[in-house]
Amino acid sequence: MPEMTDVHGLSVATTLKTFIDSEALPGTGLEPDAFWKNFSDLLNGLAPKNRELLQIRADMQRAIDEWHVARRGKPQDMEEYRAFLDQLGYIVPEGPDFAIETANVDPEIALVPGPQLVVPLMNARYTLNAANARWTSLYDALYGTDAMGDMPEGKGYDRARGARVVTWAKSFLDGVAPLEGISHIDVTRYTVDSGALVAEFGAGKTARLKTPAAFAGYRGDASAPTAVLFKHNGLHVEVTIDASTGSARTTPPMSPTC
Repeated sequence: MPEMTDVHGLSVATTLKTFIDSEALPGTGLEPDAFWKNFSDLLNGLAPKNRELLQIRADMQRAIDEWHVARRGKPQDMEEYRAFLDQLGYIVPEGPDFAIETANVDPEIALVPGPQLVVPLMNARYTLNAANARWTSLYDALYGTDAMGDMPEGKGYDRARGARVVTWAKSFLDGVAPLEGISHIDVTRYTVDSGALVAEFGAGKTARLKTPAAFAGYRGDASAPTAVLFKHNGLHVEVTIDASTGSARTTPPMSPTC
């Protein structure tokens, strides 16, 4: 058993309390004692209600199981079954329209559209699938699927298909984060100057974004970033510079990841 510490009536693993107090809370504006007191109040206030709800669920499940066992082998009467579920309280009348206003909700939940998958972290495959559902290579997604109208043929890398992928993806970037006067297809190099993205093309010519706010950040050195991040409609597209894997490996300078 790990060493435990009593905190406002809670028995907390000492290592966890040390982590919360010394690493998780600093910088949040919350004092450790206030955090543990509020946490204790939350658990003591909601735990009885949670136990009550779990018991209601267990009672409903037992009643449903018994209903089906009693009718084993008989034709299913859906009207009778619906009436039973109504009486049980499993089905309730639809209420009036309503609206919810909640403050302090993370933007990933409140504002950002997209799949919000909940998976058990102890299963690496589930976690990887959840991550891939949100963040994947656009180049590889286009190359390996029929998104462009046909599937890839053969086992080797098809350079002609790769060129189509690059043209499609960079045209997509023109819609997400258009440049002034040129296409992302023409770009040979990206740099960052005073917080703004600069796209180089031709013989030392440069262009900037039509909407500067579409540039959300970068990784690496400002003079030679390893990635730049665009924001569009609350979603993000990361352009990896000089990608060396996947279908982008033959086509510098970038590989979009959505």
